[in-house]
Parts: sequence; C-alpha cells; structure tokens
Amino acid sequence: MKTITTATVTATLFATALAAQAAPGAGFLTGWDLDENGSVSLAEIVERRGDVFYTFDADHDGVITAEEYVAFDEARAADQENENAGGGHGKAAVGMTLEFNDVDGNGEVSAEEFEQQNEAWFAILDRNGDGEVTLDDFGQQ
Repeated sequence: MKTITTATVTATLFATALAAQAAPGAGFLTGWDLDENGSVSLAEIVERRGDVFYTFDADHDGVITAEEYVAFDEARAADQENENAGGGHGKAAVGMTLEFNDVDGNGEVSAEEFEQQNEAWFAILDRNGDGEVTLDDFGQQ
C-alpha cells in the first residue's frame, strides 16, 4: 500500500513560487525530477502520476470521479498559476485534465486510463523530442 500523503503530492503540484520564478519550468522540475538530475524521464512521470492519482482518488476505489476531480482541478489551477508566474509551460496542463485522461469519455478516470495517458503527456512535455524533459522544453516556442 502506498503511503503517499496528500501534503506530499500537493507539494509536488504546487511548485514553489521561488522555483517558478527562477526559470520557466523550474517549478515543474522541482516536483517531478525525482532523482534530481536536472531532467524528468518517462519513468519519473509514471511514478509521480501514480502518486497524483492515488492522492486524488479520495476513496481509493481506483477511479477519480467527476466530484474528486474538483479538488484535483483546484490543485492544478494553483500549480499552473505558480508556473505561469515564471513563464511556465501552459500546454503541459492539459495532461492532467479530466478531458485528457478520460479516455472512454464516461466522465471519470480509472487508474488504467490515467496510466494509459502517461506516454501521451510525456510527449507533450518533451517538446524537443529528446526523451527527457528539461528546462529547454519550457518557455517560448
């Protein structure tokens, strides 16, 4: 059983304002670069998205319902506000939306659907296609 706390994942989603102001994408890297090597791999995306899913699936039934997505949306909105303060990567936000992750269109997201979208979201983030997400993938393009 995972022992991920809401505070841990919320801290991930709410990148620090200082990091966000340092450089576009710095806030994202702060929360998602698990091995702190300056880049985010697909494996790190898979791991962190698993933590995110577990946190926002409030009743831990393997589904983030439309109601549970409300809390998720609020956390994402605050995170995007922080990231945009530093010239963030607005297109990346789509990867966490209900619409992006609700593959079957039934208004909720199963763990399988969320996992299924890992590679698609990684491809959005890895704008230069080099197989890792770094600060080079953020900012104006």
